[in-house]
Amino acid sequence: MAHFGFEEKESHCLRRDISNLQSCAGSNQLSSTLVSQMPTMKTSEQICLGVSQLENNLDMSSESTNQVEDYSPPIDISTALKSMALMRTWNLKVPLTMPSSAPGLQEDNSTLSPLDYLSKSHEMEADPFKGEMLNVSFQSKYIHFFPLYQDYCLQAVRGDIHRLRDGCLSELINPQNLRSLQSPPNPCSHSSTESLQQRSPGATLYSPQPIRVTSCTLWQDLDEVKASGLLSSLTVGEIRLHESIFELISSEASYLKSLEVAVKHFFASKALKTTLTKMEHHVLFSNIHQVKAASERFLMDLETRLGENMFMSQVGDIVLQHCQDFHKLYVPYVTNMTYQESLVNQLLKRNRNFLHTLKTLEGNPMCQRQTLKSFLVLPFQRITRIKLLLERTLKLTEPDTDSASNLSKAIDAVHEIVTECDEGVKKMKRLEELLCLETRLDFGNIKSVPLVISTRFLILQGPMKLLTLESTSSSGMSFMDIYLHLFNDLLIISSKKDQRFMVLDHALFPAHVSVEHLKTEVLGLPPHSFLLHLSKSQTGHPTAMILVTLTRSDKEVWKKELSSKE
Repeated sequence: MAHFGFEEKESHCLRRDISNLQSCAGSNQLSSTLVSQMPTMKTSEQICLGVSQLENNLDMSSESTNQVEDYSPPIDISTALKSMALMRTWNLKVPLTMPSSAPGLQEDNSTLSPLDYLSKSHEMEADPFKGEMLNVSFQSKYIHFFPLYQDYCLQAVRGDIHRLRDGCLSELINPQNLRSLQSPPNPCSHSSTESLQQRSPGATLYSPQPIRVTSCTLWQDLDEVKASGLLSSLTVGEIRLHESIFELISSEASYLKSLEVAVKHFFASKALKTTLTKMEHHVLFSNIHQVKAASERFLMDLETRLGENMFMSQVGDIVLQHCQDFHKLYVPYVTNMTYQESLVNQLLKRNRNFLHTLKTLEGNPMCQRQTLKSFLVLPFQRITRIKLLLERTLKLTEPDTDSASNLSKAIDAVHEIVTECDEGVKKMKRLEELLCLETRLDFGNIKSVPLVISTRFLILQGPMKLLTLESTSSSGMSFMDIYLHLFNDLLIISSKKDQRFMVLDHALFPAHVSVEHLKTEVLGLPPHSFLLHLSKSQTGHPTAMILVTLTRSDKEVWKKELSSKE
C-alpha cells in the first residue's frame, strides 16, 4: 500500500479534513478536541488518533441506526444539522419549544413558526405542486444504480476514513485499489429492490437487519467508458479525476432518489395531510418539493454533459450555473429546520393520528427503514457534501486551467450558501430566544420597549446583587437580588420572581452604559463589586449602582462585556 507523506506546511489541510469527516460522523466536540491537539502532535499521531476516534464514533452510530426508532418524545435536530451521514440519530438533549405568541400566526391548534415573523414571503400555497413538478420527462440514467442518499452518505464517510488512514487525504481513490480495466461493471442497480423481495414472508417491516451499503458503480465501470477505449490512454491521475467528477453525478442521483421518496411518499401523502393543519404541513416540509425540482435540473445538466463526452473536462461551470437556485432554496429550507424539528417533537408527543400515520408511511418498503427525519435533513447534508466533493476534484485538477478556476469559484459559491445557512439557523435561534424571553418580561410601571427586533441578540445574562444603603442596617448596607440581560443594543435590569422578570430599569447599550473599577478593600465593599453607570436610563436621568457578582470570574466577564463598544 503506497503512503503519501505530509509536510509540516500541510497540517492545516489535515485539520480541515478531520473536521470535515468528524462533521460527517456527527461529533463536533471530538472534532474540536482533535484540531486543538494537532499543533503538539506529529503527523502520524494525528492520523492514528483522528481515524481511530472517527471509526469508533461512526461504528457506534451505525449500530444505533439498525435499532427500531423509539417514538417516545425525541430529545433533540440541531446535532443532525452537523451530521452528514447518520441521519437517524436525531436525539437532542433539550426539545425546542415553539412560542405560541409569535405575531401573525393565529391558526388554532397549530404549531407555529417564528420564521413568518421575519419574512412575509412564507405564505401558504394553494397547490404546493403547482409549477414545481418540473422536468417530469427527465429520467436519470443512474438513479437506479445507487442506494438512498442516507446509505450513500454512510458508505462515503467510511471511504473517507479509510483514505485518511492510508494517508491519501488528497486522493479520491488509491491506485493499488483501482479495478482491473477489463473487469465487468458492478451491478448494484438491483441491490435495493431484490434485497426487499428476498425477505421471508413472515418477516416484519421493522425486523433488525444491516444497513444496505453497496459498492456502487465507478466511472471506469460504465459500459460507455469501456467501449470508448479511454481507459487505455488515461493516466492514473486522470482516472482519479474522472472518478471524482462522477461521484458528484452518482451522489446527486442518490440524493434525488431520496428526495423523490420524501416528496412523493411523505409530502404528497393525503393521509398525513389529514393529521396536520396547513401551517403545520408547511413548516414540516417547507420548500422540499422545490429543492427536489432543483436537484432534477442539476442532475439533468450533469448527465447531459457526461453523455456528450465521457471524458468530462470540467464540472465547476455547471455547479456555478445552479448556485443561484441553490442559494434561493437551501438557505430558507435549512433556516426553517429548527422549527421543523420542534414541530416534529410536538406532533410525536401530542398528535396520535400523526404518529400512527407516520409509522405506517415509514414502514413502506420504498423507505428502506429510513425515517421521515432522515429525509427532512437531506438538503443540508447535500449542500455540505457538494463542497467537499468539489474540493477533492480541485486537488486532482491541473492548476491554472479554466476547469480549476471554475471549480474554485464554485467552491466559494457553495461555501457562501453553507455559511448563510448556518447564519440563518443562528438567527432563528436568536429570534426564538427573544420571543420566549418577551413572554417572561413584566415591565409593570416601567416604560416598555419592544424586545423582538431582527437585529437584536442576547450576549450575556445572569444573576447578581445590587448594593443598597440602609440606615437601619448595622453596616449601613444591604443587598437585593437582581438579574441582568445584556443584548447587543440593550441592557435590561430586573428582579426574578419564579419564572418571570420584573423590569427595574433599562438603557441603550453601549451608548448609555459604562462600568468603573472600585477599590473594594478601601471602600469596605465585597471583593466582586463594580460600579455600573447608566448615563440615560428609562427615567431619562443618569443612574449609578454598585453590583456584586457571584465570583471573581463572573465580575471580569461582565465588566468586559459591559465595557465593549462594538
